[in-house]
Amino acid sequence: MAGSKRNKMKKAFSPPQANPPPPVDDDEDLMNDLLAELDSRSEVVQAESASVINEMQCNKEAEILEKGSKQTAKSRFEARQARKAAAMSQGYTPDDPEADARLERAAKEEEVQIKRTCDELGVQIHEINPDGHCLFSAIADQLSLLNIVPPNEANFVIVRRAASGYIYTHPDDFLPFLPCASGEDGIGATDNTGLMSPQAFEQYCLTIRDTGAWGGEPEILALSRAFNVPIHVIQGGKPPVVVHNPMEASPHRSPVLISYHRRMYGLGEHYNSLRPKSGLTHVADKLHSMLA
Repeated sequence: MAGSKRNKMKKAFSPPQANPPPPVDDDEDLMNDLLAELDSRSEVVQAESASVINEMQCNKEAEILEKGSKQTAKSRFEARQARKAAAMSQGYTPDDPEADARLERAAKEEEVQIKRTCDELGVQIHEINPDGHCLFSAIADQLSLLNIVPPNEANFVIVRRAASGYIYTHPDDFLPFLPCASGEDGIGATDNTGLMSPQAFEQYCLTIRDTGAWGGEPEILALSRAFNVPIHVIQGGKPPVVVHNPMEASPHRSPVLISYHRRMYGLGEHYNSLRPKSGLTHVADKLHSMLA
């Protein structure tokens, strides 16, 4: 039975042509689409998405209350995702001038800080579409630029698969940093019982692979190791450069360079690719001096 289970999961994380991905739950698929739309530059799209997410949150909480003590780990995890989405959507206040002004000032300050670091490194922002796949698309652009991945394979689908596959095959490296089913603040979140169950871990990996779920620190680290290349993230605030190094990469290898924007589109995280204004060697030298 264990061997059969491993074979099924091995097939699930194999190339797309080898085995089509399992169907995604309609509500989960809708939630991922709505989260991506919260990054839209259109206030109308943001407001509509926020409204639907809040309605879904209310429905999810009512469903869990009805289940009572019979709620499963999956339902608790889904409720946590809904609460997180609702909290994010509540931060959007299109008719609050003071809140809009604060967001605008924060976004401008972040923009100035990121531009300053980019100028020091001799790179410029190559904008990535804010569609929920931005982290993976930005890294794909860089992998093509560094000749690590052929241009025809440099897309978010291939990069999502690489991140998901690496995390799945190295659970001990990632499970302690992934949220437990009851949330970061739930009972047992800081001890061994707070770790994801094997089923939840598999679902997490499939979600990263097959949906528009956002990527973050675990996925960046996984991709750094999967492609054996440093990934440096330029951001506002301190430190201005966050370094992710694989375990065996050459110290002289040119890194993947992406920028992280907390406020670029008014709400939600976003990543862009950073392309050199001149040559990669010049950028590498500048990075070495900055991080020394």
